[in-house]
Amino acid sequence: MKSAWSGLLVAFSLYSTVPVPQVQWERHTMRWALSFLPLVGVLIGALEWGWSALCTRLAANALFYAVGATLLPLLVSGGIHLDGLCDSCDALCSFGDREKRLAILKDPHVGAFGPLWLMAFLLAEVGCFAQLYDRPVLLPLALCGFALARTLGGCKVVCSPCAKDSGLAHLFAENSDKKAVAAALATAFLLLTVVAGQAVCAVPHGRTAVGVLAAVLLAWGAVHENMTRRVFGGITGDLAGLCISVAELLALLCAALGGLFI
Repeated sequence: MKSAWSGLLVAFSLYSTVPVPQVQWERHTMRWALSFLPLVGVLIGALEWGWSALCTRLAANALFYAVGATLLPLLVSGGIHLDGLCDSCDALCSFGDREKRLAILKDPHVGAFGPLWLMAFLLAEVGCFAQLYDRPVLLPLALCGFALARTLGGCKVVCSPCAKDSGLAHLFAENSDKKAVAAALATAFLLLTVVAGQAVCAVPHGRTAVGVLAAVLLAWGAVHENMTRRVFGGITGDLAGLCISVAELLALLCAALGGLFI
């Protein structure tokens, strides 16, 4: 129980801005940490629901809601996954060899491509949130997407080979109970899918939309896995952030586009 509690504190201290008691990062405290990563997504989803309810009650403008909804995950996570997205885009757009791309991931400076793709990503999120505000029938899918994305990202760290023998991904991979964490994250993915299905069961074709979302996220996970192994030789913390960020956007996109057809 103490190890699980320590893992929860490690997960929230690194992957969120929520103030929690600090613990030493050691093997016994990090063993279960990634198992609790989806809870950060659950917190974001709950806050997003509250923001949506508040804006609906106040009859707020769609753009006002969408910008606030886009900023909420950034405020809760501290931008750690968006940092990975930015660095990964810089590395992928360099068209260099593996060593050069890994060096770009490690470089604390940012290039031209990362900010460009980051702006495009945030604009896409604003557009999706604005559409969801107009037709919120599948909003629960988007809210569950924040936690679903983190189950994928956590699985990448414990199931994929590390591209280098340093960095956060290597640190967590080496100190995690990989089989148990992978099983916990896979179970969380299934449970979240069931919860999303129950939340939209009254919506025509709602459960079909949940199935489509799950298939899209799993397909993205496979594409990401192939890309990281082929281009980088394995996973890094930045590449895990890329996986989580794109998975969040895909969930928003599925919910926004699905609302147009339901």
